[in-house]
Amino acid sequence: MTADDRQIPSVWARPSRERREQPALSRQQIVAEAVRLLDAEGVDALSMRKLGTRLGAGATSLYRHVANKDELVELAVDEVFGELRAPDMSDPAHWRETTIACAQGIRAVILRHPWMASMLGAMAYLGPNLMRLSEDLLAMLEAAGFPLTEANGAMNTVFAYVLGMTGSEAAWLTMLARSGQSEDEWAERLKPAFENLHRTHPRLSALFTAQADDDPVRRREEEFAYGLDRILDGVSVARTGGPTFD
Repeated sequence: MTADDRQIPSVWARPSRERREQPALSRQQIVAEAVRLLDAEGVDALSMRKLGTRLGAGATSLYRHVANKDELVELAVDEVFGELRAPDMSDPAHWRETTIACAQGIRAVILRHPWMASMLGAMAYLGPNLMRLSEDLLAMLEAAGFPLTEANGAMNTVFAYVLGMTGSEAAWLTMLARSGQSEDEWAERLKPAFENLHRTHPRLSALFTAQADDDPVRRREEEFAYGLDRILDGVSVARTGGPTFD
């Protein structure tokens, strides 16, 4: 096994290459166009050849900056995380509100770029934008009274919740976009099926009936907020040295 074989498969872990001449394209230009392509057509449509065509350059020009498509996706993900406007983390007394704002910001970014949802579980989180957010959040939680290991556990739990909930949400919205239907139109088509549930699944039928006229965007936001609040309730217990459960 060579030293190259043992390297972490991440653009952030690879030593930078020396360039003897100024390339026609910058990494920033390449990544920005990759994000536009991903937003428009999704991950399956991304290729070095197609991206090069959009940039008016050969694929070899791109390989001066990235070794492969996986590295390009890593760079695109971190570029998108750069859209996050981290809340003020200077007041640890407001750690809960600040953590909620961080979670909502990540959710909003993923919903703007739903292709991210399928990528986040398959890469190391070494990009500078997410690393900076993580460092700032850990520092605030530690200042709020969490031991560093508890702060890390709390942060990872919140991030896992956001990615899980928002990943499902992004998949749902992507499916709707491909169908050409709105959420209201989809719900209307499902009504007959749910109306037949009242005998065998009365609770599900009652819930569907009660929510039939709800705004779907608001309902998704409320469901996200409910789960996040319950997680932070548990985190608060751990912070104050309350009971833990094995």
